Formats: sequence, C-alpha cells, structure tokens
Amino acid sequence: MSKIIYIINGPNLNLLGKREPEKYGNFSLDKIKTLCIEKCKNYNLGLNFFQSNIEGELIGNIHKAIDDGDGIIINAGALTHTSIGLLDALKMFKGPKIELHITNIYARESFRHKSFISPVVNGIIAGFGFNSYLHAIDAIKILIKD
Repeated sequence: MSKIIYIINGPNLNLLGKREPEKYGNFSLDKIKTLCIEKCKNYNLGLNFFQSNIEGELIGNIHKAIDDGDGIIINAGALTHTSIGLLDALKMFKGPKIELHITNIYARESFRHKSFISPVVNGIIAGFGFNSYLHAIDAIKILIKD
C-alpha cells in the first residue's frame, strides 16, 4: 500500500491566482493541487490535499493525519505566525513534517519572520512560488521511511 501525505493549506490560500499575483503568482490552488497529485503519483504516494480558512478545521485535518498519514506538508498561511493550536497538533504527529511558504517570509514584513510551527517540523521550504509544493513533495518522499 502506498504511503499517504497530507498537504494542508491555511487561510486565504483558496484565493491563489487572484490574491496579490505579484507575490503569489498566477496559479490557483486547484492548479497546484493537480500538479501535486501528478507528482505524488510519480512517487506512488497517496495524497490528502486540504484547505480551510478555519483554524479548527486545519487542526482536525492534522488529527486525521495522526491516524492514517505518513507525512505532512503544511502551508499554514498567516496562522504560521499566530497559532499555538497548530503547533500543538503538529507536535502530536510523529511522522515527518515540512513547513511550506510560497514566498520568502524573511524578505517580507518582520512579523512574518516568526513561525510558531517551525520548531516541530523537519524542514522549511519557502520562496519558490508554486514550486515550493513540488520541492516539499520531493523532500517528504526522502523523509518518509519505506
């Protein structure tokens, strides 16, 4: 049976392609999902791709991954910089975790330089636009134990 990764997307990412394209590019989240599905097929990985603007739903999806996931890639959006709840949920997941950002958060406003979830992830991928997702899948594949 193939391993299952969760790609969890936080607030406002449903508006990719429309929201500040000069920062986030022109790809919609649906287009990114399609690219991720194809990439996961190449690695024989199952994929649970999820987005919510609601913190509790994101935490619930992490809880689901605790039961049946082998790795988590999370783009928590603005909740990266505010959510102790996401931090606590991610702590409970024992598999590999990657924090993802489309933009380079360290080249942006200073409040974006602090991530509450970074201390509990294996690595961070940031600043590669939609390709950050594809790089994260490459990385999680290496981290997942066969």
